[in-house]
Amino acid sequence: MLKVSLTALAREHVRRAKGISSGRSSETVYGGHEHHLRQTVIGLVAGTGLAEHVSPDEATLQVLSGHIRLRAGNDAWEGHSGDMIFLPPVRHDLQAVTDAAVLLTVVTRTA
Repeated sequence: MLKVSLTALAREHVRRAKGISSGRSSETVYGGHEHHLRQTVIGLVAGTGLAEHVSPDEATLQVLSGHIRLRAGNDAWEGHSGDMIFLPPVRHDLQAVTDAAVLLTVVTRTA
């Protein structure tokens, strides 16, 4: 059995993101090519994010710390610590309103 502290990882990746020009830092904490489930912690500096993209598989975004905004077309969702957003199967982007960390969980169909 493995155990990780999402609180500590969130704090660490926000700290790392502050030292990177892209303003983001990430680490896959579970999964990969040999699994159907992949979970990635992403730390974001306020004002940075992930450009518009499509998630080909089912995915959720759990806000570990901070405040984020997810946009898909004309729809937008705000997320704060403790919130979970079910990602829409359409083009969307993610922005950090404040320094933030999220846990992205994706069910891959190609494992």
